[in-house]
Formats: sequence, C-alpha cells, structure tokens
Amino acid sequence: LLMSTIAGVGLSLLTFRVYAAPKKDSPHKSSMKVDELSLYSVPEGQSKYVEEPKTQLEESISQLRHHCEPYTSWCQEMYSQTKPKMQSLAQWGLDSYEYLQNAPPGFFPRLGVIGFAGLVGLLLARGSKIKKLVYPPGFMGLAASIYYPQQTIAFAQVSGEKLYDWGLRGYIVVEDLWKENFQKPGNVKNSPGNK
Repeated sequence: LLMSTIAGVGLSLLTFRVYAAPKKDSPHKSSMKVDELSLYSVPEGQSKYVEEPKTQLEESISQLRHHCEPYTSWCQEMYSQTKPKMQSLAQWGLDSYEYLQNAPPGFFPRLGVIGFAGLVGLLLARGSKIKKLVYPPGFMGLAASIYYPQQTIAFAQVSGEKLYDWGLRGYIVVEDLWKENFQKPGNVKNSPGNK
C-alpha cells in the first residue's frame, strides 16, 4: 500500500504531452475552430436585466437620505474641523494632569498664594466693573511675579514693547486726524473770521 501511494505521488509530479492524431481511415479535414468544439461552445441565451420596482419603504428611506444629505455633510465637515482642536485640548488636559501628578516641590503652595491674591483682588474690587476686571489679574500677576521673576521679566519686556507699539500707533492716528480736520487752510473751524 505504501509503495502504491509513493508511485501515485511520483506519477502526479510527472508531466505528459498528449498529441491527437486523426484516424487512419477517416478523410483528412481542415482544422476545427475553438467554437466548434463542444467543450468550448457557449449556449446563446437571451438574458435581460430587469430592475425590481422600489417598495414604499425603500422610496421613503431614499427621500429621507436626500433631505438629510446637506445636514450630514455639514456635520461631517464640522467634525473634521473640530477633531484636531479637541484632540489637542485632550492632549493638553492629559499633559496638565501628568504635570500636576508629578508637580515640582513648592508648586501647590505657590498656586495657593496666587489664587488667594486673586480672591483678595476680587474682594477689593467691589462697586466697579472696571476694578473687577483689573484688580484680580493684577494681584495674581503680582503674586506670580514674586515666585517666577525670570518669566515676569520676559513677559514685561514683551508687553512693554507691545504697549509702546500700540501707543505709537494711537499717536499717529490722532495726529493724522488732527491734521486732516483742524489744520487745513480755509477750514471753517480755524478761519480767523469766526472769532
């Protein structure tokens, strides 16, 4: 049994060529076309595609999809725009959480003093809305500047440059308005006859 199995496997690996020859007593014919062979003949069928009519449920779902398409495209667009922002916000939250878990020594007492300074500024700012906008951030900035002097100096330099730039722009705008309205020759406001 083992030998016949080995022989069967060995024969399956061999390749043979088989040649077809016409019978000796049959007359010589011309070669046949592939379509004439029964193995390759394809029956000619009359097939026709018929689309099934839509049911009432399919029609109503199609109409609903057609009406909802602008809203779904708007939602997809908003999602694609807000997804990176939400991911960066979530990453910032995770980074802040990790920082607070492994905070440097003395961070929480400093944070408490800065927060207390903001509350004191809020209590001192009673009665005026401008004071409520100015005092708490001012007191918190003052308390933070005690603990973080290098960052305060850098912030003050940048802020000072920006304030100087804004002041210079405001001065230029006021000077241009002054020249346009009050220093024109023949202006009714500056004419000597109106005294």
